[in-house]
Amino acid sequence: MFILDCTLRDGGYYNQWNFGHDVVNRYLRAMAAAQVDVVELGLRSLKNHGFKGPNAFTSDAYLGKLDIASGLQVAVMVNAAEFVNSENLPQTLQQLFPNSAAQSPVDIVRLACHSHEIEATLPAVYWLKEQGYQVGLNMMQISELSSDHIGSYAKQISSAPVDVLYFADSLGSMNATQVQAVIQALRQGWQGDIGIHTHDNIGLALQNSLTAMAAGTRWLDCTVTGMGRGPGNAKTEELLMETGRAAPGDMVPLLKLINSYFAPLKHQCGWGTNPFYYLSGKLGIHPSYVQEMMSDSRYSEEDIIAALEQLKGQQGKKFDMRQLSRQPQATEAKEYTEWSPETIFAGLEILLLGTGPGVHEHRVAIESYVRTRQPVVVALNTQSAIGQDDIDYRIACHPIRLLADLEQLLELPQPLITPLNMLPEQVRTRLEQNQSLLNFGMQVSTDSFQFSRTRCQVPTSLVIGYALAAFAAGKAERVLMAGFDGYAGDDRRNLEMNQLLQQYQATKAASPLLAVTQTRYEIPQASIYGFNGANA
Repeated sequence: MFILDCTLRDGGYYNQWNFGHDVVNRYLRAMAAAQVDVVELGLRSLKNHGFKGPNAFTSDAYLGKLDIASGLQVAVMVNAAEFVNSENLPQTLQQLFPNSAAQSPVDIVRLACHSHEIEATLPAVYWLKEQGYQVGLNMMQISELSSDHIGSYAKQISSAPVDVLYFADSLGSMNATQVQAVIQALRQGWQGDIGIHTHDNIGLALQNSLTAMAAGTRWLDCTVTGMGRGPGNAKTEELLMETGRAAPGDMVPLLKLINSYFAPLKHQCGWGTNPFYYLSGKLGIHPSYVQEMMSDSRYSEEDIIAALEQLKGQQGKKFDMRQLSRQPQATEAKEYTEWSPETIFAGLEILLLGTGPGVHEHRVAIESYVRTRQPVVVALNTQSAIGQDDIDYRIACHPIRLLADLEQLLELPQPLITPLNMLPEQVRTRLEQNQSLLNFGMQVSTDSFQFSRTRCQVPTSLVIGYALAAFAAGKAERVLMAGFDGYAGDDRRNLEMNQLLQQYQATKAASPLLAVTQTRYEIPQASIYGFNGANA
């Protein structure tokens, strides 16, 4: 039996693979003391977009500076997407592995691929074996394949010199019976070593690993405290105890490292199973969707549930964050009357109410301004920090937000501006029964803002982009913005919003913007208290 700890690879999805040199050396000493066989110290990658720490690349030069015990084997993982479409596979692999195994600290290379990538991955197996490396092949999302397909793929893999064939419960949805069935299916075409990589969406990562071991699986993956993508993996410390691999005294360096480093990091990053991960496992949705939404305060509990409902099915099995902002395809079942924002916005001042705390904080001044100056007041989604009588219209477009807010929107009295043809069917049906709707069309394109009389093109399906486009199409005189506070520090959402606002303000015919409550965004600012009639 081989225990492979992949904390610094799988756990890197939470801290951008940025593990400090001292932490890694302490980790290596703890792994050696605890009788772990293999440590996968990170990814080996050629992609360099945005900051990532050393364990995203795990170069030989980096590895050469670490204190790796002589009995500890070193592995790295390469995602097949790095090379399967390469025009010159040997050249790409040479870039990834410039040294042979005899000259490298790396002993084992694991290639992670989906079933449709297996054929294109096998030539890389031969190349790596020629360089002297042990090679593992990890079949991802095994739970989505039938037993016949698993057996067929296993037979295909058996034609190549693979040392260990891993299967990964990528969606964290498998139980013990399914694990046993996968192993039986693999044995239809593969007689070599089998490994398992479990995810803990429904709390069965450890149990599934032990089930696989009892069924003859020789390689077991694990991570310290379960640190890994989404809810994480089987916990190294628990697997060591269950298998009897390490004596209690051997665990002391690892337990100290957990208390001093991994436990505080877990508290900060929040891996580990929870009801959202559990639901994603039951629905067969990639857990990274939950991980991303839980780290983004724009998503409430209702939003996450609505998103998972929208993602269930094939579109949620592969992680692509763009799925959360994509609009559904327009329906052809019914023609909807298009509405022009000019009918209510032309030549007028708009007061747009965002969802930030600034609206509530300055409510008295905002309400005074509304009653004195009488702008057209438009609230994003369900913002209700000022009196309902002072709000003229609501605007919403994001499918997830609409699903989450549907019941509340139905109870609010204002007409709703929305791209009706682009909404999920269950939302359209309910809104048509109970809501006064103003159908302003929308198309999402990353290229630019464009405005016409009854529709717009926007670079994002976030409601702020749609709202600003509606005001521009409606030829509003200017837009006062309240409740667009922004986020603390260097939060990436400030950058995203600033890019959107700059793109809008640079577009011909855009309505001028003016923030009237505190904001961190790069737009002109004034104070609601400085206008006549807006007195606290």
